[in-house]
Amino acid sequence: MSTGLPEQWPRLLADIGGSNARFALETAPGVIEDIEVLPCAGYPTLLDAIRAYLDLAGARAVAHAAFGIANPVLGDWVQMTNHHWAFSIEATRQALGLTTLRVINDFTALALALPHLPTSELLQIGGGEAEAGAPLALIGPGTGLGVSALIPYPGGYAPLSGEGGHVGFAPFDEREADIWRHAMRRFGHVSAERLLSGSGIPLIYQALCERAGETAAELDPAEVTARGLSGACPRCRETLEVFCGMLGGAAANLALNLGARGGVYLGGGIVPRLRGFFEQSPFRRRFEDKGRMSGYLAAIPVYLIVSSYPALPGVAAHLAAELASARARPRAHPDDGAAGE
Repeated sequence: MSTGLPEQWPRLLADIGGSNARFALETAPGVIEDIEVLPCAGYPTLLDAIRAYLDLAGARAVAHAAFGIANPVLGDWVQMTNHHWAFSIEATRQALGLTTLRVINDFTALALALPHLPTSELLQIGGGEAEAGAPLALIGPGTGLGVSALIPYPGGYAPLSGEGGHVGFAPFDEREADIWRHAMRRFGHVSAERLLSGSGIPLIYQALCERAGETAAELDPAEVTARGLSGACPRCRETLEVFCGMLGGAAANLALNLGARGGVYLGGGIVPRLRGFFEQSPFRRRFEDKGRMSGYLAAIPVYLIVSSYPALPGVAAHLAAELASARARPRAHPDDGAAGE
């Protein structure tokens, strides 16, 4: 027997990062419409942002919703790592009058989307053919550094939910060791995310200037990137080369940990902005530079995700699976659990 959950459409979807929240309505299975991107800094709370989006979309009653968020989701209370929003999942569900609200890590959502991404939204960066039935790895720098994967099991894939962006950063050479020392003096523990993120770009630039005995200009990530891509600033150009090399090393470590012969996928908001430069950067060379395992890695394809909103299909797939599971459970009967006469 069914649980009696409403079949109401549309369903509310969201992909919430440290800088922007992307909202959409799924109006039928796999049909995602009315996408809006709202700046997180523009709204005091997540609930304010959701209500603003629903007003913009002119949404009628919504019964079911799911959000991917750039944060660990370990219980009802969510405190964002790279933004000030904090909320109770259950209180948010009640405030919005929802029947269902599911919240998962944003890179878990993106991992779930990988099987749904068309080849036109993937740019292969080296390697050979993906091995069918092998794990798929996912890594991507944005406001933070997201990491996830899909692990095969009979009948499908299971996503991993972890915080791999916060593993310790391992320098590759003396230049990277100097960058690590610069970051350690300022922050203590140096995670991979500390350098492989938006805020990591000016940090790498400042460390390279210090290493060269130069005074670093006050540049934000976009300025370093623009000057590096144009060639207007050699130190900014070097920053982008180092950044891409570090990402290659981190992606290779992930591939080795997972045995990801099904491919490594690059998400996040930074690398797509480097297209044209990234393909010729040190990324692939560093990805394969693993001594005795270089041949193993050389065969693994890397795919740059160039979709505008790639995580939303994964959020939709997660919500659909949750609702299907709920409907498959028998409804509680009033006499269930009562002692027999």
